[in-house]
Amino acid sequence: MNEIQLHRQYRHFSELPYSTRVLFTGALLVLGLGYLFAMIYVFHTYAGKGTGNPMMLSYQDIVVAYSGSGKASRLESALRGSMAAMLPRDELSTLVEWSRSGASRADYEKLVRPTLEKRCLTCHDGSNPHLANLDGFDNVKKVTEMDTGTPLFTLVRVSHIHLFGMTFIFFIVGYIFSHAYLRPVWFKCAVVGLPFLSICLDILSWYFTKLYHPFAFVVIGAGAVNGLSFTFMWFVSMYQMWFSSPPQAVLVRMGGDIPKAAVQPAE
Repeated sequence: MNEIQLHRQYRHFSELPYSTRVLFTGALLVLGLGYLFAMIYVFHTYAGKGTGNPMMLSYQDIVVAYSGSGKASRLESALRGSMAAMLPRDELSTLVEWSRSGASRADYEKLVRPTLEKRCLTCHDGSNPHLANLDGFDNVKKVTEMDTGTPLFTLVRVSHIHLFGMTFIFFIVGYIFSHAYLRPVWFKCAVVGLPFLSICLDILSWYFTKLYHPFAFVVIGAGAVNGLSFTFMWFVSMYQMWFSSPPQAVLVRMGGDIPKAAVQPAE
């Protein structure tokens, strides 16, 4: 049998106590739910920014999110993009025309403020640092400036949060997955290590997209790699932890008679 000898410190899920497996399962369930909600939030945040279609996330949406539309104000880009469905067409047109005509204070009080108070301030009242503050003329005036995408220091703030958070997530999931039996070993190592590389590529590409738009493809690709890696490690870990028989190499190491039904063919 050409079976690679198990590392002396490797322990398959079947060799762990039930309390450890329950701990791992609880962590995977909560992290899986959190990752799902994170993906929904990312889709809601970026879909439609460039195309105006909030039901599809595209290359152009990523470009506009990080480098701006280069054609209109931040307010107009949002109203033409992800926020297009939030206002009736006549109210949206009023806000766009006000922004294009110089965004005067007098017209703001008469034409703009009532619409913002009615439609927007529930979310854009300044309480959420991730959303534009539309409470008051001075704050609204800022978003009538040319759309250059996400500000640099906003990217810096989000970057360090993203780096720390994603590292913790993939460390935990990767550590749990390290107890899975998967051959060849190099493939298992690649699955564990690849997300950390893609996280760095993802975040660096946010900045590079401002300079060269095709880096938006790297943002999309790196995000897809993260999602696929997380999903693969999650399902393999859960399956081997509770639903599959121990692999033959583990049964041999454990000693004793090997139940015929429990033996799996060498990979």
